[in-house]
Amino acid sequence: MNFLAHLWLSDRAQLPLAGAILGDILRGALPAGLPGPLAASVELHRRVDAATDRHPRVQAARSHFQPGARRYAGILLDVLFDHVLAQDWPSYSGESLPDFADRAARAVAGEGRWFEHAGQTAPRADRFAALLLSYRLPSGIELALRRTAGRLRRPQGMLDAMTGWRELVPALRGDLPVLLDDLREPPPKVY
Repeated sequence: MNFLAHLWLSDRAQLPLAGAILGDILRGALPAGLPGPLAASVELHRRVDAATDRHPRVQAARSHFQPGARRYAGILLDVLFDHVLAQDWPSYSGESLPDFADRAARAVAGEGRWFEHAGQTAPRADRFAALLLSYRLPSGIELALRRTAGRLRRPQGMLDAMTGWRELVPALRGDLPVLLDDLREPPPKVY
């Protein structure tokens, strides 16, 4: 799961949306002073990541990648699931995607101090909302995947693995409802 799916899951669990993104930023023990609900949202993110990697639908989707490309399959599938979620958004939410993206982006930007605590720049709400909305379009997915590849030690492997990603989308469209339903377990109570 990538940003959009993590945000959707946190929203359904009625947890702070910023924790859905901080789960990728905060490593190890959570910082002292992190509010309980925000910590619960980070923990949900971590649980979702672990459960997603083990999920039978995700394991089956990984098998569509060639052996050399499988090392990048998890990254690709996370972004592609967000693409499917963005394209099929009305099936998952009564709130429009632009409204949700704006609300989520403002919530994430509002917790900027925790991003800075982890040595990151706090996301700007307008840019983050635009990123979430870009997941609807193939060009947005291409850009997200290329940016991710650019942060890797060996970007060419990821770029090669991206070839033919559009062919995976119909199968992922069938997998996503099952996956999201399985991931919607009650959040831990840490506050």
